[in-house]
Amino acid sequence: MNGGGDDFVLVFLNKEKKKEIHVQHVQLPSSSAWFLIAHPYFREQAYVIVSFRRRLIVFGAHKLLQLNPGICFFRPPSLWASILGFLRLYRHLHSPNSDTVGELLMLRKMVIPALTTISFSSRFPFPKYIPSHSKSAGARPICCSSGDGVLNGLINVSSESELERRGGAQMGMSDGKRCIQSSDGELPAKNSEIWQLFREAQQNILYLDKQRVLAIEELNKAISERNLLLEKIKELELEKQALDRKDQASICWDLLLRIDSMVLTGTISSEEASQMRQLVMDHKVSIVDSFTDNQQKKDAELLAELRQFSYRSKKNGFHIVHVCTEMAPIASFGAVASFVTGLSQALQRKGNLVEVILPKYGSMNLNEVQGLREIEVEYYSYFNGQVHGNRIWTGVVRGIGVTFIQPLYYSSFFNREKAHGYSDDFERFMYFSRASLDYIVKSGKKPDVLHIHNWQTAIIGPLFWDIFVQQGLDGSRILFTCHDIHAQSLVQPEKLALCGLDPASLHRPDRLQDNSNTHLANIMKGGIVYSNKVVIMSSTHSKGRIIHSLSHGLETTLNMHKKKLLVAPCGFDSSAWDPEKDKILPENYSADDMKGKAVCKIALQQKLGLAEKSSFITVGCFLSDMSDVDSENLRAIVQNGTKMGVQFIFMTTGEMTSRHKDLESLQVNIEDENVRIINRHDETLSHLIFGGSDIILCHSLHDPILQVPLKALRYGAAPIAITSNDNNGFRHFPDHGYETTKLAMFINSTFGYMSFSQALDEINNNPSEWNHKVFDAMTKDFSWDAECCDIYHSAYTSIKSL
Repeated sequence: MNGGGDDFVLVFLNKEKKKEIHVQHVQLPSSSAWFLIAHPYFREQAYVIVSFRRRLIVFGAHKLLQLNPGICFFRPPSLWASILGFLRLYRHLHSPNSDTVGELLMLRKMVIPALTTISFSSRFPFPKYIPSHSKSAGARPICCSSGDGVLNGLINVSSESELERRGGAQMGMSDGKRCIQSSDGELPAKNSEIWQLFREAQQNILYLDKQRVLAIEELNKAISERNLLLEKIKELELEKQALDRKDQASICWDLLLRIDSMVLTGTISSEEASQMRQLVMDHKVSIVDSFTDNQQKKDAELLAELRQFSYRSKKNGFHIVHVCTEMAPIASFGAVASFVTGLSQALQRKGNLVEVILPKYGSMNLNEVQGLREIEVEYYSYFNGQVHGNRIWTGVVRGIGVTFIQPLYYSSFFNREKAHGYSDDFERFMYFSRASLDYIVKSGKKPDVLHIHNWQTAIIGPLFWDIFVQQGLDGSRILFTCHDIHAQSLVQPEKLALCGLDPASLHRPDRLQDNSNTHLANIMKGGIVYSNKVVIMSSTHSKGRIIHSLSHGLETTLNMHKKKLLVAPCGFDSSAWDPEKDKILPENYSADDMKGKAVCKIALQQKLGLAEKSSFITVGCFLSDMSDVDSENLRAIVQNGTKMGVQFIFMTTGEMTSRHKDLESLQVNIEDENVRIINRHDETLSHLIFGGSDIILCHSLHDPILQVPLKALRYGAAPIAITSNDNNGFRHFPDHGYETTKLAMFINSTFGYMSFSQALDEINNNPSEWNHKVFDAMTKDFSWDAECCDIYHSAYTSIKSL
């Protein structure tokens, strides 16, 4: 054989006839040597394989064994030398001092007949099996392939002496073929010793096989133990994650909400409850260490532990109660939702205690509420001349304690598909506002600040000062946040009596009477007049602009109360939106190292099937169902941009409204391969759009719902308003010296006055100036923890000193 494989000598033992040996020689590819066990003949008969070139390989107990890898054979000069080497090795392993000459001579007489019983072809990886009982007349040839110095062709062996003299080497040639012949003779007396040698080898093989089986069992056991350990690690990691989610604020709120339930059930007085709440507020860290399994404890047991827990430190931080109608992520309907959650978390990180009171909507996402439980007591609130029962539920949302009020008699008020947009919205939210104040008094809470929002809870201002300030809340103050000054809620004055107010005393020009429709009461105006501080949310406008141009009929009222009026910008969640830590991005980046942004752009282009080149200008755009989009201006921007090779990516959020349906035909009408529209919200893709875009088109630079401009600034993408310079009023409006926010000043000094065409021009013709603006934007902090939180904390401080 002339292949590139290995030469093997196969020594077989007939299991039925213990003293009958077969020898077979075969060349196998190196890669197939390990598959010999699959051959049925080998599985039944093979005991030993002696390799010419490799190591000694052994078959035993139908399993493939391998001796010490360090024991190898040099290529022997003959087939016979291979067999002798095998025997010497095994004899040496068993009894190194034993004389093997006699055994070898006897073995020769057993092997020679076998050499002539089988012939095989070099063309096949496995030899053809010829049974031991098959005989043929005359000499029986065996083909022995080898290289230098090894038998080749057929060997003629005329006698035992000749074979012994030649040592199994090359022999004379006859008729162009070398053949081996041997006659059957009687085995010498030492034949039994030879077989003893084979039995010893077999025992060694069985021993090695047993050791292999034990080793495999140990390995399987180790693998099983490893898998169990990995599963345990995963379980522990999940438990740790669950525990991490239940952070310090969550544990504190478990205690505070239990204190509320103790007051409602009469277990403790409102005065002691106030002291207990202060105890929790002042000792948050040590409270977490001491009270970790509160839900398993009964009220009496928990109260005893709280009474034993002493505290001597001074009070720091404020106790703030938001009374509102929205909160992310459990009830997200507008701008209030993300504001309440974002600001509350930021305030608590600075040492304040913040809680939220909400209606229990039927459509609320309660899966986001940790430890939701119903307080097993009814409490009553006044409405329309009677007191009505309510159920109270408590839980923790994003580390913030939340109380849910569920009306019993007016059960349909909040068990509806939508949160608002009904003809009886005024009655619904007036009921909730009055019920919230009744609950605060009943539970013995004495918050520093009652924080109310929009017209929906603005009625709390008049209710507080006319009714509740004398019911233990004399130390509390009111802060009113206006998120949408356009929605003011005008009602007949008589309806104010539903919650116990006096319409005659309130329907006056300096109180709730509307400035334009004097026969109506303006609920938002009441919130402004009866609050200690008023904060209007705006990321781009100054205080003067809001009073003089954006007051929607409340200019006189705002101007009268301008000393208590503040303007605050929106924020965003920097823990979820940060290109330096964003796990969704293929590569993180920062203002100091922008290489990752190019990687993000290529990944975005690849995902959306756009031309992949980091030098292309990529523009993203997010449109919510509340975005007031100038479709014609947007179409013009896209048409002009695509002519310059700009890539556009649009993503819609929420349900598509009629004005957004124009986007569906935008790509078709433009028929440009550089435009992609995604008619669904994809959180993962939205991160990639921010990371891979150079510009983010915004329907407004004041976006309290999605906070798109703020996220764009953080991700190194310039926020550019869709509205043109001519139609964007805020760009050229003088501020009259009134204060404005840091965010508004930065936006107006960088991208606020810039149209889309001007942005493209600066990118292409003045890249250094553009990059400087981007760098400056990325290094500033416009999150909830920054300017927004500072303004509110300052407002809380000022009204507590009143």
